[in-house]
Parts: sequence; structure tokens; C-alpha cells
Amino acid sequence: MQGLASPAILVYLLLRGLRNRQYYSTLSERCGHLPPSFQQTISASIWLHAVSVGEVLAAIPLIEELKRRTPATPIFVSTTTLAGRETAGKRLASLADGVFFAPFDFVWAVRRVLRQLRPAVVIVLETEIWPNLFREVKRTGGGLILVNGRISDRALPRYRRFKVLFAEILALCDCILTQSEEMKQRFIHAGAAATLVEVGGNLKYDFAPAVAAADSPAVRFIEADRSRPLWIAASTSADDYLAEEDFVIAAQRGLHGWRLIVAPRKPERFEDVAGRLARAGLRWTRRSALDDWNADVLLLDSVGELSGLFPYARAVFMGGTLADRGGHNILEPAIFGKPVVAGPHLENFREIAEHFERRQAIRRIASGEELRDAVAGAAADPALGDRALAAAEEKRGAAAVAANAVMELYDAVYPRTRRAQPAYAFLWSLSLLWKLGSAIDHWRKRAHARKLPVPVISVGNITAGGTGKTPVTIELLRSFQKLGPGLLTRGYGRDVRQNVMVCHQDGRMPVSITGDEAQLCRRETGVPIGVGANRYEAGKELLAAAHVRLLVLDDGYQHLQLHRDFDLVLIDALNPFGGGYALPLGRLREPLRGLKRASAFVITRTDEAPNTKAIESILRRCNATAPVFRARTVARCWTGPGGATLDAKQLDAVRAVAFCGLANPESFRRSLNRAGIKPLDWHAYEDHHRYTPSEIRRLARHATDVGADFLLTTAKDAINLDADYPSIIGSVKLYWLEIDIAIDRREELLALIEARL
Repeated sequence: MQGLASPAILVYLLLRGLRNRQYYSTLSERCGHLPPSFQQTISASIWLHAVSVGEVLAAIPLIEELKRRTPATPIFVSTTTLAGRETAGKRLASLADGVFFAPFDFVWAVRRVLRQLRPAVVIVLETEIWPNLFREVKRTGGGLILVNGRISDRALPRYRRFKVLFAEILALCDCILTQSEEMKQRFIHAGAAATLVEVGGNLKYDFAPAVAAADSPAVRFIEADRSRPLWIAASTSADDYLAEEDFVIAAQRGLHGWRLIVAPRKPERFEDVAGRLARAGLRWTRRSALDDWNADVLLLDSVGELSGLFPYARAVFMGGTLADRGGHNILEPAIFGKPVVAGPHLENFREIAEHFERRQAIRRIASGEELRDAVAGAAADPALGDRALAAAEEKRGAAAVAANAVMELYDAVYPRTRRAQPAYAFLWSLSLLWKLGSAIDHWRKRAHARKLPVPVISVGNITAGGTGKTPVTIELLRSFQKLGPGLLTRGYGRDVRQNVMVCHQDGRMPVSITGDEAQLCRRETGVPIGVGANRYEAGKELLAAAHVRLLVLDDGYQHLQLHRDFDLVLIDALNPFGGGYALPLGRLREPLRGLKRASAFVITRTDEAPNTKAIESILRRCNATAPVFRARTVARCWTGPGGATLDAKQLDAVRAVAFCGLANPESFRRSLNRAGIKPLDWHAYEDHHRYTPSEIRRLARHATDVGADFLLTTAKDAINLDADYPSIIGSVKLYWLEIDIAIDRREELLALIEARL
């Protein structure tokens, strides 16, 4: 279908570009190519789509409410129109983390944006129903919510006619919040399930008035003569039969001593309105080339500035209500307490209009000939503006309702990361083989599981790569020191296969024999350690060689051939579920249903991700009984040659080059950021990398070349350095970061483990 539509799309793009050449410059973003700075490393952002100016302004209070509740969550806003993009750029500069043109509703364009933004929730305002966008969001497992939903009188028959099609698309939404009960029924008639649709109120009532800049030419025009009353013709429009500006010009001629600001709805009509003003013989000027400060009429040929000018008006005529355009939003001037005049056409805002009419808070006219008297009469009735303000404030609160729904969804879903084709299809087939092999392997291991004569605590994870297992393992070994603990580890990265026992306090072995993690645990805790691929055999040897009454099994969640008494599973908040797919498409070692075996969970790095509640929600669905704990990494100190230590914040101003060999190098980068360190350069190696003298020499030389005095790395990497590194690096100083793990409700977790043992 997309291929068939392509010629029509090309013709449409050509026509749009011929009308406004600026449209061509938007095509890159509309094809899904966003700025590199938008790239997200975790699936925790919110993407809000607001088609044009009205929706952007309506979205402001919702975005403000979301930022108040989850300030660390990135929020990105897309628009469709040029005016909407300009308004969003101005009004959302301090709220949104990025503003862009929405992608064409092609799968390839939508997927490209989803891969870059990695949104947990996508919010769509009003009736922007795009089948491929909706479908692709749900394919990632993300949340989809339609907010401020409305279906106009004109569109309703079309929705009913294609109810079968719309029912399938609307069913993809997790929630639909409509502006009113009438709109709720319209969505149900259009095919939405009644269980999905709720009345959320109209966001436009929560509109936050903007203050016009003091140096704005429009404000300076107004201030040039405050003795004369001012009225505003806002968002004026035209249809096939009339242009509202003709009635506005006629009214201005009859309002002797008044000044007028006329603001056409669409920028492409600026020149047409300028011509009408010139032919009318009025004394006028335009905002973009203001050359007559005492003119009677100002043509506001700018975007996003109108609402900030309403406070200066005695009365406001709302355009789109004489021309058959369904009207425009009367709430903006009403919130400023200004009397509002509107024509017969307010079909698009019928409920708002009816509410205002019940409160006698709006002045309606039947035709343009009544405009002059209506403006004069409205300006002479200050109570009309007071009633308009009261009517607007009566319906406020939709932003809070919408934010509640968004946050409920945000805390419940964690999307997958979908690769681009054709890699996705190829790796997906391999991941099926991995899951099959994993299932067979687990069955075989459980069938031959053996038990050691002492209790065993397993510390593991369900994903490949680092989750902070070593710091947690060290914390458990320290905490249970009184029970006589020992450590069982495979010894990743070592060069030998035979089992190795490290039992004496002064015993030292090369990292090539034990692996770096065993050395690090030994240095931090001094406990006996058994190293071997077969942890049962290594455990028997360790029990024979040392007085051990409790064993901690490092990275043991999938080592099912050894019976364990407690399975502690670590979940990395930065990548909790391995992208949602098994290896090699994602990083899952086994399907998420494997989490049923866990005795307890610890979510690590919780201070670095804003959506840990969503992670916990997924864990609860996989395992309803295992308690969930939270942990964060804490920098203890910097250590250098000879054991010299510095405070963790003491190197914040140094010129340094950083390097590490971790499964998750981003964790070290974030630790540096928290310490206030911005390295001049960064080098990442594979996990458990052992540094040769030549590599160390190159790092030191590079540090000197870029003007750095320090090399900074991790404690794990320090163990993997060549023993002669001090003589190799010369005058460059090398320090490594010592870290601890801070577990919330730590005593509760320790008591839980001890009770199980």
C-alpha cells in the first residue's frame, strides 16, 4: 500500500513545495532523519505529537505537568505544519528536549524516529490517527495514548463510514481521553472500544497565557499610542465566498479613533491581507517591516506572538467564525479576561461555545455587517470579559487528568529496541535458535543439578553484559563475613581451564589464571575463592581447602547444574531487558519468563534512569512474589600507584583521558559525569580486556599529546593493567575509581537472604 501511495505523495510534496519553498527544507526530518543530539541511550523518553499551532499551545500545560512529575524524562515534540514547528520552537524551548517535524506515516520513517527517540510513551493530540505510527509504537511494546480527542462534525460521517478500518487502528491505543462526553460517544461510534475511551476534559482550558516580549515590534507599536482603544481580529480566515478581513476593514472604518491588529490564521495569506489593507486606503503597517508607529492598523505577519498581545485589547474578534471554517479557539483571549466576539461558525468548538453562551460570556453575531457594533458593544461591557474569564477557569484541570493517564502508562510499559531491516530479520531468526538452545540447555542442567553441603547464594542476571554484579557480590561477601563466606566464579577472561583456589590472605596469582573479577573480590573482601567453569566441582575443592560455611555464586543465574538456596537477580536500569529480544538480536540470555525463578530482584543504577517504576512493573508481571530492591553506584575514592587515594570529587578540574574495558562502558562515563569530570578523550575496550605494555604506552602518549596530565580508569581495569605500568606511563598520573553499591532497604534484603539460608 505504501508503494502504491508513493506517486501521490510525491505529487503532494511537489505542490506543497511550490506553494512554500521552505517546505522542502523539512523533508529530511519528515523522512525520519532527526538531529544526532536527539539520540537516546535508554527507552525512557516521551514523544508528543501536536499537528499545528493550536495543538502546540494546548500541549504546553500537559508538558509542564509532566516535567513537574518526572523532570529527568526527555520530552520530544513533533508537529506537522510550518507554523506549528515555529511556534513549538519558540514556546517549548525551555520545556521540550527537542522539536521536529513528524515523519511521514511510512514504516521506514516511523521506525527510524522510534529507534532514535526510544519513547516509552507516545502521546497524540486530538485526531491525528496515523496507522503505521500507531502500529509501530505497539510493536515496540511502548505506550500509546490519544489526548484531547475530538472528532469534528465534518469528519464524523467519514469515521462512521470507515468504522471497520478505524476500529482496528484505535484498538492500538492504550487509552483515549476525549474533550467531552459527546466526543467520547463519537469515538465509540468511530469504532473505539468503550473500555478505552474516557472523558479527560479539554486541554485548551488549561492554556497558559504567554507574555509578549517587551522588545517585540508589536508591543512597541501598541505602546506608541495607548490613548486610543485597541481591538484584535485574531486568526482571520477565508473560504470560497468571503474573506473575513473585508468585514474587519469595514468595521475598522466605523470605529473612529480605534487601532486594530489583524492576525491572519495562515502565513500564506499574509500578502493577500496586506493587499486588501492597501486597497482599503487605511493607514497601516506590518509587523515585519514596521515603519509607521502611529498607523491605525498593524498586520501581524508573525507566528506564535498573537496570544501575548491579547492583554492589550479592549475586545477580540475570533476569526474563522464568519468564514465557514468551523471557528478557532476562543479560550486564549477569554483567559485574559477579554470580551470575545464570534460569528455563526464555531462548529469545531461547539461545546466551548455552548458553555460560554450558557454563562453569557461571549457575543455572537450572525454576519460580518454586525462586527463594528459588536466590537464597540463588547468593549463597553467589562463584565463580559469577567464572565469569559470565569467560564474558562471553570473547566480547567484537563492537564492533570491527562498527566495522570500518561504517567500511569509510563510506569507500566518498557519498550523493546527494534533494529533496522534486513539485520532485524536475520538476527531474529538466530534469536529463535538461541531460545531453543537455551531451553534445551536449561532442561539438561536442571535434570543433573547437584547440591553442595553449604548454602549457596547466586548473584546473576538475565542479560548479557554488566549489571553491577561485582559490586553487589562484594557487598554480600562483606555483609555475611560472620558466616564465613567464600566465592565461586567462572573467571571470565582467564587463560587456563583448570580449577584454581585462592585461599590464603597473602596468596597472589596472575589475572590470567583467576580472571579480573576474582582478583577484585579478593582484594576487597579477602574471602576464599574457587575459580572454575564447573562451579560444583570448584565448590567441592574450595570447601576442602578452606573453612567456608556459605558460598556466593557469581554470575550464576543460568548455572542451573548447581543447586542454590537464594537467586538474587540484578536488573540494569539502563538496559533492563536486553532490548526485549534474545541473543544475538537483543541481549537476553533467556526469555523473560525465566525471571520466575528469582528469589529477589535488585534494580541497579536506579539514579540514572527516570522510569524504574516501569521496570518494576514488568518484574512484577514476570514474578509476583519476589521482592524488588533498588541500588545505585556510589563513588568511594580515586586510587593511584602505591595506594594513594583522593576524594571522589577531587579530580573534577583535571585534564584527563579516560579508558575502560567494561560490558557497559556507559556506566563509567556516567560516573565521571557525576564526579564533574569531562575527559579530553575516551577509549573503550572489550569487557575483561587485559592491557599490554604497548597499549598502555599508547594511552600515555595520547594523553600527553592532547595535554592531559591524568589517565582515569576503573578498579576492574586497574587489575588488568600490566604490572610494569608505572614505569611505562612516565609522568602521566594514573588513577582508578573505587566504587561501592548502595542498596535501598539493604537490611531487609540481608534479612531475607539469611532467613532463606
